[in-house]
Amino acid sequence: MLHSEQKQQAALEKGVPVFYYYSSDPFLARSAAEKTAAALLQEDGESTRLDGPAPTVEELVMAAGTISFFGTRRIVELPMLQPSAYSEKDMAEFCDVLASTENAVFVIHSVFSEERGKLKLPKQAKKLIETCEELGYAAEVAHPGVQELRLMLRQRAQSMDTVMSESAAGLLLERCGQDLFLLENEVDKLAAASGYTEITPGLIVEMSTQNLEADVFDMVRLITGKNAAKACEKLNTLLRLQNDPIAITAAMIGSYVDLYRVKAGLSIKKSYSQVHKDLGYKGSDYRLKKSAETAARYTLPQLEQCLEILLELDQGLKGSPVDSAVLLQTTLCRLAAAGVNR
Repeated sequence: MLHSEQKQQAALEKGVPVFYYYSSDPFLARSAAEKTAAALLQEDGESTRLDGPAPTVEELVMAAGTISFFGTRRIVELPMLQPSAYSEKDMAEFCDVLASTENAVFVIHSVFSEERGKLKLPKQAKKLIETCEELGYAAEVAHPGVQELRLMLRQRAQSMDTVMSESAAGLLLERCGQDLFLLENEVDKLAAASGYTEITPGLIVEMSTQNLEADVFDMVRLITGKNAAKACEKLNTLLRLQNDPIAITAAMIGSYVDLYRVKAGLSIKKSYSQVHKDLGYKGSDYRLKKSAETAARYTLPQLEQCLEILLELDQGLKGSPVDSAVLLQTTLCRLAAAGVNR
């Protein structure tokens, strides 16, 4: 089940004994769990926190069985629990404790890796989810889409009596990416810089953080837009800021892989949004949309040539005595030349 605040609130009102949140994003899982724990504490509960990936069953029983001095429920928080750290037998005992405790509410969250857009859940995690669904509330906290992110940014600004337009929120997303922790910090910073009046696009361009991936994406668009000189200027700026050449190369490869995938999709009449879904991309399809616009100006053989050039760069950075800046600059010129006859 996917997490929703309405279902979460209904579970809180019902007084269920367990809340379990899981996600591929630590920030999302932690935020949902912390919000639930805070709501429970407002109802005069007392909290016990068991840190660590796998508290023992004995620790769990002791925390859940502690009698509150005030006669209120004991809230047992289990942050960053790793179900795979338990044997199947221990996980069964863990679930038995959840089911048999009378004076405690468990608030648990876990993080799992993703493959093709789906969480990779070990057997123990599936058992825990099944138990929590039967007893109370268990939900996957999925990454919000672009529209939801824009709304979240505007609501955060509004909570500080600061105006933020939808276009300004979109610009901040383009520059910073979709890391929620970073985005919230950026809104807080920009709201303070504006004197808690309005976060304008101009202020975002002047003061917001732009992640490396976004910078490299802009640089690749300069190359594909036949502006190699500006692309080299952008590269030199990234190097002066002491960005790792291998990290720059990895981001460039990612951008050209996007171009190739979208072009291959178009060749079999698949839109960029279908490619985004089929290949399990996370978050917004904005980048693939822009990639589709660029890929239309290339042939598949040209993009294959670009990927071969980038492979040579990657190998050169890891095994050649030539200066990394020279290798990167040469590669930009070769990439620009690869798209001349299009």
